[in-house]
Amino acid sequence: MSMKDFVRSGNDRLDQQLLFTAEIDKMTAILRRTVLIDKSRRENDAEHSWHIAVMAMLFSEYAREPVDAARAVQMCLVHDLVEIYAGDTFAFDKEANVGKEERERQAADRLFSMLPADQGGMIRSLWEEFDAMETPDAKYAACMDRLQPFFHNTLTDGHTWVQAGAHRAAVEERDAIIKEFMPEVYRWVSKNIDHAIEKGWIKE
Repeated sequence: MSMKDFVRSGNDRLDQQLLFTAEIDKMTAILRRTVLIDKSRRENDAEHSWHIAVMAMLFSEYAREPVDAARAVQMCLVHDLVEIYAGDTFAFDKEANVGKEERERQAADRLFSMLPADQGGMIRSLWEEFDAMETPDAKYAACMDRLQPFFHNTLTDGHTWVQAGAHRAAVEERDAIIKEFMPEVYRWVSKNIDHAIEKGWIKE
């Protein structure tokens, strides 16, 4: 982004909102390990967030508790914003996950302070709620966050599972929130784990 090209509005609040909007465009440059279903390239954080937000509109009927799908959509859209500064951390890389919480907290401090205090606080609250995975809405949003890359793996020859040399236990641990909160969906997940082991994508 070239700051010299930004024309100020004369309204400080509007300028903060506009500059934040420009800053989050950087999500399109944060690459994840998951590949697109056509295997043409790795997906980026913005694509992942959009994808799970749409999914959150579709699957609430399978949640174990009533959820506010609209709030879950909001969480899905903002849950990875901090990765603009903290970067994406591969779920199956234990070493890379060391210090992840602190990196992301510092990123949140930096990013959300760009907005007017009320809006920065609102988005940070959604991000923290998602991260804690304690409320029904957050658990549901987390299920979408786990389900999307899992589904991609089933359709891309187990791409990230193979890359990580993932074992059944690690995959099941990663998707435990689905088992807890969306048991009917997890039955499908479990069938696909068995299938992936048969294919050699996941190690027993």
